[in-house]
This record gives sequence, structure tokens and C-alpha cells, in this order.
Amino acid sequence: MSNDNAAPVAMLLEIGTEDIPARFLPSALNQLKENSKAIFNETYIKFSNVKTYGTPRRLALIAEGIPLMQEDRIREVFGPSKKIAFDENGRHTKAAIGFANSQGVKAESLIVKNKDKGEYVVAVIEEKGMHVIELLPEIFKKIISSIHLPKSMRWGASNIKFIRPIRWLFALFDNKVISFEIDGIKSSNTTRGHRFLSPASFQIKEVSSYARLLSNNNVIVDPEERKKIISEETRKLSESLGGRPVEDEKLLETVSNLVEYPAPVLGSFPAEYLKLPKELLITVMREHQKYFAVEDQDRRLMNYFIVISNTNEKNAETIKIGAERVIKARFEDARFYFEEDTKIRLENRISALKNVIYQEKLGNLYDKSLRVKSLAGYLASELNPSVREKVERAAMLLKTDLITGVVREFPELQGIMAKYYAINDSEDREVSDALLEQYLPAHQGDRLPQTEAGMILSIADKIDNIVSFFSIGLIPTGSEDPFALRRQTLAVISMLMQKGYEISLNELINNALSLKTVKMPDTLKTSVLRFFEQRLEPMFLSQGYSLDVIQSLLPLSAQIPLKEIRQRFDAIKEFKNLENYNSFLTAIKRVKNILPETALPALKVSFLTTEPEKRLHEKLASAEKGIKALLKECRYHDALMELSSLTDPINNFFDNVLVMDKQEEVRLNRLYLLKEVWAVASLIAEFSRLESTTINT
Repeated sequence: MSNDNAAPVAMLLEIGTEDIPARFLPSALNQLKENSKAIFNETYIKFSNVKTYGTPRRLALIAEGIPLMQEDRIREVFGPSKKIAFDENGRHTKAAIGFANSQGVKAESLIVKNKDKGEYVVAVIEEKGMHVIELLPEIFKKIISSIHLPKSMRWGASNIKFIRPIRWLFALFDNKVISFEIDGIKSSNTTRGHRFLSPASFQIKEVSSYARLLSNNNVIVDPEERKKIISEETRKLSESLGGRPVEDEKLLETVSNLVEYPAPVLGSFPAEYLKLPKELLITVMREHQKYFAVEDQDRRLMNYFIVISNTNEKNAETIKIGAERVIKARFEDARFYFEEDTKIRLENRISALKNVIYQEKLGNLYDKSLRVKSLAGYLASELNPSVREKVERAAMLLKTDLITGVVREFPELQGIMAKYYAINDSEDREVSDALLEQYLPAHQGDRLPQTEAGMILSIADKIDNIVSFFSIGLIPTGSEDPFALRRQTLAVISMLMQKGYEISLNELINNALSLKTVKMPDTLKTSVLRFFEQRLEPMFLSQGYSLDVIQSLLPLSAQIPLKEIRQRFDAIKEFKNLENYNSFLTAIKRVKNILPETALPALKVSFLTTEPEKRLHEKLASAEKGIKALLKECRYHDALMELSSLTDPINNFFDNVLVMDKQEEVRLNRLYLLKEVWAVASLIAEFSRLESTTINT
């Protein structure tokens, strides 16, 4: 509990710096927030809320609800064992007395507690909380030194590593200045406004007036407020033209972290550049200049852009003129690259792929294209023979845009530019689309390829990537996945399931492995299949299926088309709600539990001597025939009902037949009969992984 009844107060720390790169600002603010919380907790200082603010020139922390006094606390320190701490008469030994003295307590206050299956003496130490204001100088220094970013470094003779040189320190607690010093920089209640618009230093005497006074000095310190201003102003400027800004959350985040005082300025460029691909123009504006592109209501690009300046409206015309001059030069470069690229047909670039390494152990891009062509051709012949020629054509053009000028300059346009170049070469439209769609879905939830050729090509490319990197041991571990194999695996699963292709993972992976020029270990296929299983389980859990239902079908996920998995899930889910489900599950698990791991001799019908085993054999033969026919027709619920008809014959068998007969031939024959029962059940699911249902009464 607190030592003081005074109302909690607020605290402010601002670290003034040289300009911090925009990409580092979100991480710096997150660390500032989380690290300060942890440090407050470690030092027994309560708080109700912690907020962080930042611009390129400052990182700021405001903590609210902080008491004037640190919390009182009780600390327990374990000492020697009870046997050493007390003599045979129960008196404290020198060891106990020495321990008590070292902890500043009397030996009589020591208590005994259990620890690690033994008894030890414990010193209970009551520590009174200190005045928070006395602790803050060291706490502030600890908070500052806890911020670690990728390119932190020492500056000049400085002893502290930071992302950029620290220029000033501002610290208030209950509106009182907290004095501390880092590398000769002393804290104060003085901060600085905008570098150009309000360069003079000024004082802030109250934490509550921090954001307002900075705003008066042309600094919008809250990143979210800057985002809102940019978003609203770009929308208004675009609407004045009858258009709208091209949505770009990443650019919005970046630009809001580049400025302290966002002032959107509308610019234009010659309409002749609109003849270039829309994506190329947008990328040039976004990547080179951090400009927002503008499109009309039909999503056609307009010859306007919006630049976010770090100044006020008075300088808008100067900013506009400069921005227009620069973007015109950038577009000229883009036009040069594009026009040079279109002079060479994509098919004439195929041989040049031999000079580009795909991966040191996996050959060049030409080798990669041949593998994808073979795999995609096989898939097309199995799934849709009518597109095989288009798929194989697209596969050979697959990576040709990677050696064009535009894609070398803007790698994120791979696939997009391939489509434009293919259209320019008068390639079949589905071939052109497939060159773009090979990269879809790029992220979870992204749209899938729309063309048949694009879908098949995308699956083939991704399966080749997965199997290839697994074959050379580059397998994702922990959070490391440099080749995005997890994402590509999820993409393959999504495409197979949503398109409903009649092909199994087993077939896909076998064909990908067959393209390897060296013999692959048998364990490789198992590893790849297991990798797919690991993606399937959480995906189905997120869709509301229970874990036992999912695990009952995962062993079959390699052998059957993935489109069937969800249908079987639904059938089993429905089956679990039936009255006879639990009795069936008990019966089928009895079968599984008695089966040996070793091989068994084939069944001999002449050895079936009792009526229950004859009945089970007859019923099994009938059920097996029916189940196989029903599975072929994808009638999974009916197949489950057919299988459940074995419940009574199984129970009758166990109740009236001694399975483990003394005669070995009889015993093995009965075990083989049960093995056949389990084999038929396993055609539908792995029932040993299912759980009983709770019956509500």
C-alpha cells in the first residue's frame, strides 16, 4: 500500500534528438512504452496509464496516476537450512545469527519455510517506499538506455548508444523539473518547436499543456493525430478534383513519421505519363518521393499527386514547384526503362535466365522455370488439360521480368510488369494474367488467382519453392522464415481447397521431388507433409472445428484431396451429435487398443469357428463395400452411418469370443479380423483421436 494519501500525478519525459528515420519511429515508441511499464513495475511504482508520442525529432512518454511515494513491500530472503540454523536444543546457531545480521533483522524474527523439499530459515524484510521524485533520475536514465534499435550507435565522445544524437532532455513530475544528466546533456523543462517554423526553445511548466504548447509551436506530437490530418486533407484535395487518394496504409504510416507539421500540397504532372502502367507510376510516387497518387471514381490514375510537406501553407507553392520538377524527372527515368524493356520480347529473355542464380544449391532461374513448367504441366493435365499449353508457356516466361530494367529498379513490381510486357508481346491474355497471378495470394486473405492457368502456375511455383528449400535444409525454425515458406504453404492450401482440385498433397510433393536431379532422402517427403499438417491444424481451429475432429483427419490430409477434408469435418461433427456415437467410438477404440504393432498372417475364413466372429466378418465385408462406394460419391455422413452399423457385431464379438486364444493360429486369425475392421474405419478417419461427447441430461 502507498505511504502517502496525496492524489496521483502525471510524469513526462521527452528525449530530443536529431531526425530519427521514419521506419524506426514506431518501434522506438513501442519500446519506450513497454520498457517504461516494466521499469515502473520493477521499482514498485504504480501507474494508471502510459502514453507515448513522437516525431522525427523527439520521443515522449507521459505516465499518469503515479503516486508520490513508492509502494511499501515485503521481501523474503532464504537462508541456511533448518538443520544448520538450529542446534539440538532449538537455539539459533552462528550460521543463523550471521545470516540475520547480514539481512538487517534479528535472529528471533527468522521463520521457517519449505523449499525444494527441504526446510530453510527465511528473513522477512519490510522495505518502506521512497519518494518517487528521488527515484526518477535513475529511472529516466534506465528508460532511455533501454531503447535499442537496429542502427543505434555512439556519437562523438558519447558513452550511450542511441539511434540518433540526443540534443535535449525534458523531464517533469507533478510539474516539477526532474534533474539528471546524460553525456553532458542536462534535463530541464525546456523543449523545442518545429526546426524551421518555431526554432526557439520554450518552457512547459505543466504536463497537461505539453501537446497544446507544442502544437502552438508547429509540432503535432501525436503520430495518430498526424495520420488523421494527412488522411483527411489528402481526401479533401482529391475530392476537389473529383477523385480520391489511392489507398496506401504503409505510405500513410511512413509519411506521418517523416514530419512534425503535416501540410498536404497538391501537385500535377503531364498527362502524357499516364500512358505508362498505373502501378509503375504509383510505385515511383510512393517509393522515390513518398507522394500520394490520385485516382478517379473508376480507379483510373489522374495526373495529380499529393506531397506532405513539413512546413506551413505559406510555402505551398514553392513545395509544389519543386515536387513537380522532381516527379517529372522520375517519370522520365521510368519511361526510359519501360520503353527499353518493351524492345525485347519476354521469350527472347528466357535464355538470359541461365545467367541469374536462383539459389546457389538450386541452380539458376532457367532451371527453376523448367521445374515449374514440368510440375505445372503435370497439374494441368490432371486438373484441366485444356489449359496445359498456356500453363507451360507461362512457366517458361515465369521469371523473365526479373531481368528487366523496371523490375531491377522496383522489385515489388515483379509479376505486374511481366503482365504488361506479355500483353505488349501479344501473348495470350490468360498467359499474361498467369504471369501476374503466380505471386497470388501474396498474403493471408489476399485474393486468389482468377484464371485457371494462373491458379495452376501459382501452385506449381510455390510447391517447387517449398520442396526445393526443404531439400537443401533451409527449413523455417522458430520465428525465422526468410523464404516465406509458411506463407506459401498456406497459399497452396487455400488454392487447393477453394478451387476444389482433385489432387492430394502426396501427389503434388511426389511430382515436385521427382524433378530433383539427385536422390532425395525418404524423410524429406515426410518433413514437407508434416509442415503442411502444422499449417492445417491452426487454420481449421480458427474455423471453429474441435481439436479432436481436426486431428482425426490430419493423418489422411496427404492422401485425399484437401477439398474433402472440410466435408469430412462437417460429417464427423454431425456424427458426434448422434445418440449412438459414444457406443460406436467405444467399440472401435476397443478394436484399436488390442491390435499388436507386429505384422499378422492373412485371414483364413476356415478358422472363423464361432458365430460372433463369422457375423462380424460378414457384416464387415458388406460395410466395406458400401463405405468405399459412399466415399467415392463424397457421401461422408452416410459412410459414417454404414461404419457405425458395425457397433453391435464388434461388441458381440468381444463379449462372446476370446480373442487371445491359446491356439496361436486362432488368436492371430481373430486379431487379423480386427485389423481389417480398423483398416475399413481408417478409410474415413483416425477414430482413436476422437473424444466422447458429453450427454446433457
